[in-house]
Amino acid sequence: MSSFFEHLQVETQTARETFLSIEQLSRGARGKISLESYMAFLVQAYHHVKHTVPLLMACGSRIPMEKEWLREAIAEYIEEETGHQEWILNDIKACGGDPELHRYGKPGTETEFMVSYAYDTINRGNPVGFFGMVLVLEGTSIQLATNAAQAIQSSLDLPDTAFSYLSSHGSLDIDHMKFYESLVNRMDDKNDQAAIIHMANMMYRLYGNVFRSLPLD
Repeated sequence: MSSFFEHLQVETQTARETFLSIEQLSRGARGKISLESYMAFLVQAYHHVKHTVPLLMACGSRIPMEKEWLREAIAEYIEEETGHQEWILNDIKACGGDPELHRYGKPGTETEFMVSYAYDTINRGNPVGFFGMVLVLEGTSIQLATNAAQAIQSSLDLPDTAFSYLSSHGSLDIDHMKFYESLVNRMDDKNDQAAIIHMANMMYRLYGNVFRSLPLD
């Protein structure tokens, strides 16, 4: 009998393959993007990563008492994810941008939709569904982040300090995904499982739209 994590991978395969075929993603993985495109990626990354901890907090606050083990896991995620948005602002500065301009700026439309959907799922739907978003973001990092960082750095001749976010998340999220797999395999509630699958499929579409909105040469 397959685990829920294995079932989750099967149920999201089509959405994942569509996501990975996005031109901006495939170009980035090969380093075939401009500085403008990389900067645009960093700006939108900042505008969704800054919500990671608030989303985790909101999710944890809505977990019922009988799933206290899950709230404890969320507390571990919060500790791990705190401050990562500052890494992105530092990368923007290393690329020649003004981090303070973006700190108080507005996200792109597609980024705003993605973040809003996450909050809506937690506040109006099943908060456990948020772990579908975790699958998409961390799974994408493992598959693309480190290789993309190396390829883009080589192509654009940027310093190491311009890739603290991408370089760290590729390797960091491998351990995170092992933790994630063990976590979701404890989730035996069919409603929770359905919510995670639905959220993951939606996030592949919404996060995909964030990448589709990035400029190409």
